[in-house]
Amino acid sequence: MSEPRRILYVEDEPDIRTIAEIALEVVGGFTVTSFANGHDAVAGAARVQPDLLLLDVMMPGMDGLSTLQALRQVPETATTPVIFMTAKVQAAEINSYKAAGALDVIAKPFDPMALPGVIRSIWARGHAVA
Repeated sequence: MSEPRRILYVEDEPDIRTIAEIALEVVGGFTVTSFANGHDAVAGAARVQPDLLLLDVMMPGMDGLSTLQALRQVPETATTPVIFMTAKVQAAEINSYKAAGALDVIAKPFDPMALPGVIRSIWARGHAVA
């Protein structure tokens, strides 16, 4: 599978969301549709038809794992690859995200200029032919 083009991004912090959007669109060339919370992401997922889900973990209301569970019930995102972004990067936490189906986890804070390359690298590892 070629690299992702459309990213559905969920981040509750407006400043972080804006920085990541700019990095992904301007530096990375991705098309990003972002949402401030999981409820809005689930409601808009079918319209976006993303190639990749990029989800913050710690959010009020629906956290990243709950958002992923809800997105798995939407036909257009039932099998869409997911990457979590979080400051909670202890080994046990990372293992739980991967057990939930994540390709990988990007630690916060992140380097905006490196973010597109990190996503492409994770994508390539996750879609390598075994």
